[in-house]
Amino acid sequence: MTAIPSRMVDTNSKRVGRIAGGLLGLLMALVVMASTSQAFAHAALIKTDPADGAVLAQTPTQFSLTFSEPVSPLVLTLVKPDGTPVALTSFRLTDQTLEIDNPQALKSGTHVLSWRVISADGHPVGGSLLFSIGAPTEPPVVSEAVDWPSRSAIWIGKVFLYIGLFLGVGGAFALAWLAGEGRAGQRFVTAAILCGLVAAPLSLGFQGLDALGAPLSHLAQPVIWRTGLGTSFGWTVLAALTALGLGLLSLAGPRVLARPLALAGLAGVGVALAASGHASAAEPQWLTRPLVFVHGIGIAFWAGALMPLGLALKRQTAGAVAFLRRFSCAILPVVAVLAAAGIVLAVIQVQTPSALAGTAYGRLLLVKLALLVFLFTLAAVNRWKLTASAEAGATEVQRRLTRSIGVEMLIVLAIFGVAAGWRFTPPPRVLAIAAAQPVSVHIHALEAMADLSITPGHAGPVAASMIIMTGDFGPLDAKEVTLVLSKPDSGIEPLKRAATKPGDGSWRVDNLVIPVPGRWTVRIDILVSDFKMVKIEAPVDVRP
Repeated sequence: MTAIPSRMVDTNSKRVGRIAGGLLGLLMALVVMASTSQAFAHAALIKTDPADGAVLAQTPTQFSLTFSEPVSPLVLTLVKPDGTPVALTSFRLTDQTLEIDNPQALKSGTHVLSWRVISADGHPVGGSLLFSIGAPTEPPVVSEAVDWPSRSAIWIGKVFLYIGLFLGVGGAFALAWLAGEGRAGQRFVTAAILCGLVAAPLSLGFQGLDALGAPLSHLAQPVIWRTGLGTSFGWTVLAALTALGLGLLSLAGPRVLARPLALAGLAGVGVALAASGHASAAEPQWLTRPLVFVHGIGIAFWAGALMPLGLALKRQTAGAVAFLRRFSCAILPVVAVLAAAGIVLAVIQVQTPSALAGTAYGRLLLVKLALLVFLFTLAAVNRWKLTASAEAGATEVQRRLTRSIGVEMLIVLAIFGVAAGWRFTPPPRVLAIAAAQPVSVHIHALEAMADLSITPGHAGPVAASMIIMTGDFGPLDAKEVTLVLSKPDSGIEPLKRAATKPGDGSWRVDNLVIPVPGRWTVRIDILVSDFKMVKIEAPVDVRP
């Protein structure tokens, strides 16, 4: 065998060292920028002007949307009564309010203001509101079909990115720090990292498609990639690519640099996950982002070691027993920290036990918890039933442990699939913000009209506010106003409450309880004079 000159080894080591230093510098820059950038929760729409369902006497000069947190607009469209879309490109951002200029006079009829914005967790938020000029008409149809090809691509990209980060970078860390001189599983780890290196940039393009609501066929357009990079998920992709590069260098570079490179790569996994996503964007930021960082590192440590360890035991390599001993000693504190971080993050996201079964996010969490219980049980059996005998050299026990580790790997992949599904399900904490917002309805008749707002817009204790006008938008000085709510299909007789006038021009009903959600009939009885009563009514949908 030809000896390799020491000068060449030193040169290669310096070259790899410079590359590693550059990647470490980039990683630190990402950490600094991610920590100093302003962080916000997933945005929920709080208020609109005009209100949803409002009937206006004349064309508004501008529209405004107020969110629970600041957002960045992506697509703003006004759909006319005949279905013609008009792009709205002139807008201003003031704190949490998006002010949109209306460029033209609008004809009579019902219009749709459609909006799509990006929140700080990197996920697009969209919706629409109806308003009418003059008198309501049949609203134009706005397509809300799910783009399954794009959604499937996003999900697949997420799964393969997790494989690259957790099994790839985590596996590189296991080989550098736990496996000793053994190299079992290096090909698998390398393949996982390469999957991540392909999935990370593709996921950025998929993010741009989702943000703009564009089909998969538009993936090659530059605006798609610019949009994806401009979201917080762009930071995740940059940190992920850095972590994947460090993990790959730890496998291919000199052994003397393997450990620092692998450790930096493992830290990069935590940075990538903490840079965007529902969990990292939740408040309080000082708690959630570090927890996501620690949670990501814990997953990578555990999941990444499984395949190299299983292959080392299967092949009965010289260092397999030592590998198992190091892993079994380290895994207990890692799992304890991993579980504690996961529990705290889950409580922040779910908030109430009822949300576990009552929301898509909660149901996915229940599936993940079931898989984790199975995984923890299997890991406990491995740790306390099989590990000691396997370390003592029992060949049959080592085979059983290898098979058990293979089952753990399958469960881990299933958990990746479940976690990737959270991309499409807003957490209950976001739904709670939306549920706290009022429901509004405009009731219009020839003799009178009213704008009614019920806060919050879900079943339970609420307050109602009404602005009463004449049928031609003029002021109406009513003597008395009574709010009547009924739901005959549920056997609920009319609930009548007299309104008071606090002095701000509106009528209010406080201490009102709506017992069940669903479609209610709301009627407003307006005593115009001692001899004239006007009754107007309309349906209103009350959220659960």
